[in-house]
Amino acid sequence: MIVAIDGPSGTGKSSTSKAVASQLGLSYLDTGAQYRAMTWWMITNGVDVNDPAAVATAAAKPVLVSGTDPAGPTITVDGADAAVPIRTQEVTSRVSAVSAVPEVRTLVTELQRSIAAAAVGGIVVEGRDIGTTVLPDADLKIFLTASPEARAARRSGELTGKEAVDVAVTRAALVTRDAADAGRKTSPLAKAADAVEVDTTDLTLQQVIACVVTLVEEKRAAG
Repeated sequence: MIVAIDGPSGTGKSSTSKAVASQLGLSYLDTGAQYRAMTWWMITNGVDVNDPAAVATAAAKPVLVSGTDPAGPTITVDGADAAVPIRTQEVTSRVSAVSAVPEVRTLVTELQRSIAAAAVGGIVVEGRDIGTTVLPDADLKIFLTASPEARAARRSGELTGKEAVDVAVTRAALVTRDAADAGRKTSPLAKAADAVEVDTTDLTLQQVIACVVTLVEEKRAAG
């Protein structure tokens, strides 16, 4: 059972995906963390993230490893734990530039597909292009949405550093990233034609989780 959950930042993708995977005994993969980890590596190693050629040249250098236990997902870069540093505003503001580079997307997409293929019993994969590009044959595709205001409030609490408490700054960053992700030539942020859309604006996290669990169970029952 492969479940693809797509949508922009702040819609509840991560919390929902991890909870659904835990409840249903599935593995879990946060693909956004992989692009953030790649971006963090570029910044740390002095690569100009606004130079596509430089990013493309360096893309194969970092070794990304994602743990798929929904109770404790991990992400390491060259063996170093990157879970905290990839959530800073510095990384958030630059990840779109890095993830738009075709060479980066090719490498990370191949990694994501290999992880999904190796998952025993099934996996919940969250991201922005899972249902359209990475796993177009996923058993169930879900696209989460929410208002910019709701998303900004949620994401602000996830970030670290001085930007964390400024919801207005976070909202502006989200809108900018949405435009960049939806407008990129390679694997843009988009809802798959056969995806089920769930608007989480006025729903509690538990309501969103229950909704998605029901969708997965119905799909399983249908065979």
